[in-house]
Amino acid sequence: MLDTSFDHVPVLRQSVKTFLALKNGDVGIDATLGLGGHTMDMIEAVGSDGYVFSFDQDRSHLEIARGRIEERFGHEGLKRVALIHSNFVHLREQMQSHEVQQVHAILFDLGLALPHLTRPERGFSFQHDGPLDMRMNRESQGATAADIVNTYSEKELADLIFEFGEERFSRKIASAIVEKRKSEKFFTTKQLEQLVWSVYPASLRHGKTHPATRTFQALRIAVNEELDVLRTALPQAVSLLVPGGRLVVISYHSLEDRIVKHFFKDQARECICPPEIYRCECAGTSVLRIITKTPVVPSGEEVRNNPRSRSAKLRCAERV
Repeated sequence: MLDTSFDHVPVLRQSVKTFLALKNGDVGIDATLGLGGHTMDMIEAVGSDGYVFSFDQDRSHLEIARGRIEERFGHEGLKRVALIHSNFVHLREQMQSHEVQQVHAILFDLGLALPHLTRPERGFSFQHDGPLDMRMNRESQGATAADIVNTYSEKELADLIFEFGEERFSRKIASAIVEKRKSEKFFTTKQLEQLVWSVYPASLRHGKTHPATRTFQALRIAVNEELDVLRTALPQAVSLLVPGGRLVVISYHSLEDRIVKHFFKDQARECICPPEIYRCECAGTSVLRIITKTPVVPSGEEVRNNPRSRSAKLRCAERV
């Protein structure tokens, strides 16, 4: 039996509700269901006449969320939501299959769900020893983090850890990985965590961020192709919004936030071509209006109550 009792508090919960601005009868999309916290708030907001489509590529999350939704709203609540086992990169395709052309609000909460961090068998966290996996969808046939660590060349590893982890010691870490795997392959999170720890300068091992954090982030992004998926999904989301519809994105590191920031700016740019140009090459009039001129971040109280929210940044834009 699945445990639906996770002490799960959605990040920036009140801000998400405010910026999505859903009302009775609306249709919304939660592109990142997780344990269903934001989805349940959306179900409540759209009321008995509305509907919510929620995506997650991890089947176990769908089952946990289903139980939590039924516990909160009863069986009637399940009639107001579609729980879709899919990566949000297939957003438009999935909506077409449900014969939905436009929606009123879309949320992307790009953080890891709690079970990813607390279940050792998922391999996302070095706080627990488990297989070096990191696939958000364990049913996929894609490479695991162990596959990458054990097969990539030293240069490929260094580039990956530097680009996706923004790790300044990426070359030292990659070199140490390649040397170590000559005698012992990497299979567990603790093996990799201890290797990175040994490479880090002793004076930097006890800072706010654990030395292995950036390397683990880089591998997770690579395994799940997270940045390419986000770049592909954002235009799909905009195309699904009704005029006045809201797109809300919560990111947790600078790579994600940079993609969202630049996408919003590009979509909000007015045509600046001279009037004598009959057919310009730019996007013409703005597609989005940026609502959050600077990102919304958690309050000090929220960070104290939910430390996982500390790096969250929320951006919102509205379809013109």
